[in-house]
Amino acid sequence: MPRILIAASGTGGHIFPALAVAESLPKFWTIYWLGVSDRIESKLLPHQYELSTLQVGGLQGSFLKKVWSFIKLVGAIPSVIAVIKSKDIDIIFTTGGYIAAPVILGAKLCRVKVLLHESNAFPGRVTRSLGRFCDLVALGFPDAIQYLNGCRTSVTGTPVRDVFFRKHSLPSWVPLGEGPLVVVMGGSQGAIGLNQMVRHTFDCLLKQGCRIVHLTGEKDRESSSWTHPNLVTKSFTGDIPGLLQHADLAICRAGAGTISELAICQTPAILVPYPFASDKHQDFNAAFCAENGGGLIIHQQQKSIKFFEELIIRLLKNLIDPNSSSEDLLYRMKKGMDSIAIKDSKEKLVDILISYL
Repeated sequence: MPRILIAASGTGGHIFPALAVAESLPKFWTIYWLGVSDRIESKLLPHQYELSTLQVGGLQGSFLKKVWSFIKLVGAIPSVIAVIKSKDIDIIFTTGGYIAAPVILGAKLCRVKVLLHESNAFPGRVTRSLGRFCDLVALGFPDAIQYLNGCRTSVTGTPVRDVFFRKHSLPSWVPLGEGPLVVVMGGSQGAIGLNQMVRHTFDCLLKQGCRIVHLTGEKDRESSSWTHPNLVTKSFTGDIPGLLQHADLAICRAGAGTISELAICQTPAILVPYPFASDKHQDFNAAFCAENGGGLIIHQQQKSIKFFEELIIRLLKNLIDPNSSSEDLLYRMKKGMDSIAIKDSKEKLVDILISYL
């Protein structure tokens, strides 16, 4: 019976693709999970996956904090080796992030094969540094290849959970009506800058008859600052697939997982990349999406709210005014999103894992 160790931690962007692969593995495989103490994997993982944890962190902050974090990453290698040996692991799958560093090096010392999945168009620091020590680096976007000299790579796309491939009705709590449906996703961490930016457009959009669903995240203290019959504000919902399938337009961050979900649902999007990422990976993701016609990019530093409002209204023009003769930009963007969707990403990754046994 094959025994696989999945190393994924910290954010939904790392954990959800790994969960999608885990759920697609043959039922007779034994799955072990490696995460980090006090991160969201302890809440998101199904009970059937045995979770082991490491005490590690990312290389952010002051110089001394970075040095200490690096020491902890190196010091975690023996713990990884202990897990590999005690669980008799046959193969490892990791979705990157800082947990992948000790995992890749520990696997190399134990001569266990590693499949690393890199979801971003610009690979993360661990992927750029240690990808050559992996048996294969699977890529979410083809643009990433140019940054990974010396690595074996394959473009597989980023796995999306099965729920996005099923048809859903519009959630019952969404305002009814004929107006265009705009879904704003601030992210699980509460993208305060994005939320504040979009709120300035609400008055204009609501006057045009739009229906708005604003998912603010849990850290937005202004989540109740707007009330209107055509506006619903929530910190979180499990109805994302249904919302995206019925949305006329999404306004959101440009995480690789988010773009993959938008592509599967063929949802046109205005992408607002997270401006404080150390390697600007969301800018690269958004650029790939825009180059293929699926989305438009607005930067959070954009000071002209008037320009933002006019862009949204222009995209929704044919839905706001059925008699309009304007070009159907949303239809073109739907086709653009469909062109970048890789619908069999899970199957590709599972096939690679099986081939390594």
